[in-house]
Amino acid sequence: MEDAGLRTWVDQMGNVHGRVEGPNANAEALLLGSHMDTVVDAGKFDGSLGIISAISALKVMHDNGKLQKLRRPVEVIAFCDEEGVRFQSTFLGSGAIAGILPATTLEIPDKRNATVREILKESSIETTEESFLQLKYDPKSVWGYVEVHIEQGPVLEQVGFPLGVVKGIAGQTRLKVTVRGSQGHAGTVPMSMRQDPMVVAAEQIVLMESLCKHPEEYLSYDGRCSDSSVKSLSSSLVCTVGEISTWPSASNVILGQVTYTMDIRAIDDLGREAVIYDLSNRIYQICDRRSVSCIIEHKHNAGAVICDSGLSSQLKSAAYSALKRMEGDIQEEVPTLMSGAGHDAMAMSHLTKVGMLFVRCRGGISHSPEEHVLDNDVWAAGLATLSFLENLQ
Repeated sequence: MEDAGLRTWVDQMGNVHGRVEGPNANAEALLLGSHMDTVVDAGKFDGSLGIISAISALKVMHDNGKLQKLRRPVEVIAFCDEEGVRFQSTFLGSGAIAGILPATTLEIPDKRNATVREILKESSIETTEESFLQLKYDPKSVWGYVEVHIEQGPVLEQVGFPLGVVKGIAGQTRLKVTVRGSQGHAGTVPMSMRQDPMVVAAEQIVLMESLCKHPEEYLSYDGRCSDSSVKSLSSSLVCTVGEISTWPSASNVILGQVTYTMDIRAIDDLGREAVIYDLSNRIYQICDRRSVSCIIEHKHNAGAVICDSGLSSQLKSAAYSALKRMEGDIQEEVPTLMSGAGHDAMAMSHLTKVGMLFVRCRGGISHSPEEHVLDNDVWAAGLATLSFLENLQ
């Protein structure tokens, strides 16, 4: 960031900032960014590509003497903990900047019962409730937020385009389900007398898959779910169990407890809420029928976000300019698509208007060591970001 001519600092949440004021320091600022973290056993492009694209574009402007001619301040933010892997709470960095997180966020524990506050202190960042709340940006000081990110899906590769403009981001809910049964000896308790939380959890997970594949067969057309919502769910609803833990986890013991997570996403917020309501009721019914106890905790909830049409139009023009520079005449229109993955732009939408540019990734693979972006596509992302900044309003 400093090599790109930016003033840099690390805030009280561990976000890394780089900013150039330009000749109009009092104007509303453009924020660019993405996240530094990723999931366990992942690739190197998720999040980081957006940060590098922004810094690289500003570095070119710095080297060409254009950085100080920007019409408004520009700030790059490398956000911490977007994924929520450690603390099961997403958007910690961008959420603090957007002001959507309470000060109690500092007391969220990880699996070792180390809190956010304690982990920050290990990195020599002393964060109080007051300093945490002061991280929120004044909406009047921000013009907009733009994020470049790998698609994490196969659409751009399928249509043969390296870049695409995001028109919206699916809403998402994360649940933690705890099933408690009766722990016992694997060899002495008859099958008819067992209260095994593992088979209960298995039945619930299969139910989730069936409901999310065929929501129209489960949801009723009442006040919670309209016909249009069900139709939207049929094409956008995705549900995932990504984590399962058991106790006491011994081969000769009937488990006493099973805990698993559910990640539920859809473009239609009302439809997603209807799925959660129906699924939760059915989960409790299975527990009652099998004489075990169930607890469903809501760990994260984010509504769907529609990207700003003005920013999207500017990003489409920038993408077209980049591709034309690389490949010559472009006959086809830069594609627009929805994002099923959550992004820092979801949190930042509570602060300002947002826009996103997707970059093609091989096979649509992400959150995997196989995650890969072609060098030319990285180049296209950087050129598009540069074009966007050079034509910044």
